Amino acid sequence: MLAPRTLRSRLLLASGVSITAIALMTGCTSGGAGSTGAAVQENTVEDNAATGETMTIGFSGPAADHGWLGAINSAAIAEAGKYPDVNLVVAEGTNDANLQISQVETFINDKVDAIVLLPTDGAALTDVAIKAMNAGIPVINVDREFSSTFAARTTILGDNYGMGVSAGTYICEQLEGKSNPIVAEIAGIDSLPLTQERSKGFADALDDCGLKVNNRVAADFTVQGGEAAASQLLASAPKIDAIWNHDDDQGVGVLAAIGAAGRDEFFMVGGAGSANVMRDIQADNTVLKATVIYPSTQAADGISAARLIVQNKGMSDLVEGAVPRKIQLYAPVVTKENVDLYLPSAFES
Repeated sequence: MLAPRTLRSRLLLASGVSITAIALMTGCTSGGAGSTGAAVQENTVEDNAATGETMTIGFSGPAADHGWLGAINSAAIAEAGKYPDVNLVVAEGTNDANLQISQVETFINDKVDAIVLLPTDGAALTDVAIKAMNAGIPVINVDREFSSTFAARTTILGDNYGMGVSAGTYICEQLEGKSNPIVAEIAGIDSLPLTQERSKGFADALDDCGLKVNNRVAADFTVQGGEAAASQLLASAPKIDAIWNHDDDQGVGVLAAIGAAGRDEFFMVGGAGSANVMRDIQADNTVLKATVIYPSTQAADGISAARLIVQNKGMSDLVEGAVPRKIQLYAPVVTKENVDLYLPSAFES
């Protein structure tokens, strides 16, 4: 018998508190890079879309060696293309922290108006980001946080813990009333904080309804790693009722292993929100029944936020006049019932 679920309501309450905290924090913060000292005007959507003076935004992102990372870069470029007043300078995608540091230093020397940065290593890029901020260039930090709050004007994040909570809550709902269900987890790279946060959220949500992770393996966010980890899991677990796979790119390999093993007694939930997974959910012809989104729009949102900050504008639907210091995006569950809403913006694995 599953216990009543209360974690979701607690998280919703916590989200409300976070929104309030953001507004208070923004209201109490003055000065800093990108601030003119003038009051931010209350703007409508039309005001924010209006073309202003041309600005140059530098963007440095990751090497596109993963479907989600490729989508991060392409979405940022597409967002900049919507604005006639944005000149986007794109540095070559890299997983080399030293190269990325030199890219940011070039942006500083070129006196760009803002920098949008998804650091290959947040701690390693912190000092150069502070250098940019001290030079009066607002830095928008995306996905991987710097180790100092002084390194960014605004930070835009996904919600790794929330992904786990969303996946766990969905599995709780689907298994409600089932006697002694077996839940499995295929994680990403265990040494990464993001994987640890996803697993923590998943375990907390399951615990809230009286379940636990019975079988767990870790992969490496690749197709090959997903296939190897899933093969190991299936060999060691003769009975499974539900699986959460952290990443839809590695999920391509996970599905291959499931097909090779001829197993279909369970349902699977994905992670990140790839287009191929959503098409499988839509067709309803595999064990995949849902996925949890980790937005690939974070850098695109960073471009939009950078533009507003440089123009001394705020978010038109918020009462607070300035762009918040921290924005954390939602991790919704995509199912057959709502897949049409999310498929158009999904990335290809």
